[in-house]
Amino acid sequence: MSEQANAPTPTAPQGAAASAADPPLWDAIVADPAVPLDPEVTQMIVDDQRRWTRTWLYPVARPVSRMLALLIVALKRITPVRWTAHRLMDRLCLWFLRRFVSPLAVELLIRHFVIETNLLNFIVRNTATPIEPVALRPVNLAGLGDHAVIEHDINVYVVLAALDMNREGPLDFTGLDMPPLDPEPGRRRLMRLDIQTALCLMNLPFAACLTPDEYRRAVHSMRFDDSILSILAELTGDPVFLRWQNGDLSVRADSNTDVPHAVYRHAVICEYAHAHLVRLAARGEG
Repeated sequence: MSEQANAPTPTAPQGAAASAADPPLWDAIVADPAVPLDPEVTQMIVDDQRRWTRTWLYPVARPVSRMLALLIVALKRITPVRWTAHRLMDRLCLWFLRRFVSPLAVELLIRHFVIETNLLNFIVRNTATPIEPVALRPVNLAGLGDHAVIEHDINVYVVLAALDMNREGPLDFTGLDMPPLDPEPGRRRLMRLDIQTALCLMNLPFAACLTPDEYRRAVHSMRFDDSILSILAELTGDPVFLRWQNGDLSVRADSNTDVPHAVYRHAVICEYAHAHLVRLAARGEG
C-alpha cells in the first residue's frame, strides 16, 4: 500500500467539531435565504423569540389562555344580555403594553398594523375596488387605542367585500413605506414580555370585552390570509405569495382556534408578503 494510503486521516479542529454538533440555531434562522424579510426585521423577531419569557412563560400561558378564552366566550353566549366594553378593552390593552411588554414586542405589534394596512391599500390601489384606502397606520403605542384593534379586523372585511379585481395599467407600489415607530422604550416596565406571551394574555380581555360575534369575526379575519395572498399573486403575476398559504378555508368558521398562535402566524405572513412587495417595487416590476 502507498504511504498516502497509510497516512492518518486528518481530524477536524475541536472547535469546528463542536460547532457542527451544536449548530447556531438563531444565526441559521437569520441567514435563511428562504425568509424574505430584511435581516434587521428577522433579527427583531429572533431577539423577541430569545426572551426568557418566550422559553418559560409562553408554554404555560398558551394552553391556559386558550382554555380561559373558550370558557369566557361560552359563558357570554349563554348570557341573554349582549354587552361590549370596547373602551375598557383599549385601556387595558395600552396599560398592559406599557407596563408588561418589551418595547421590541410593542414595535413588532405596531408594525403589523401598518403592514396589514399597506397590503390592503396595495389591493385597493391596484384594482377597481370602489372604496378609499385604509387609514389605520399607527406610529406609536397610543395609536393602538381608540378602537384600532376592531378597526384593524373590520378593514379586511370591508376591502374583500367591495373587491373588484378589474384593473388597467402598471402596478402602483406607493404606500409601502414603514414610518418611524415609537414603542415608548424609555417607559419603566414591570416586566418585558415577548410578543407571543403577550398575545396569550391580551386574548383574555378581547374575549371578555367583545360580544361572541365580534370575537368570532376578529378571529375569522385571519382565515382570509390565503385569500389576500392569492389576490397579491394574481395582481403581481408572482406565485411566490402562494408559498405562504396555510390551507385555511375562509368558508369554514372555526370555533376552537388557538388564537394567539394564529395571530402570530398571521403577523409573520403579512411581514413576508409585505417584504416581497417591497422587493418587487425595488425591481420596478408590474
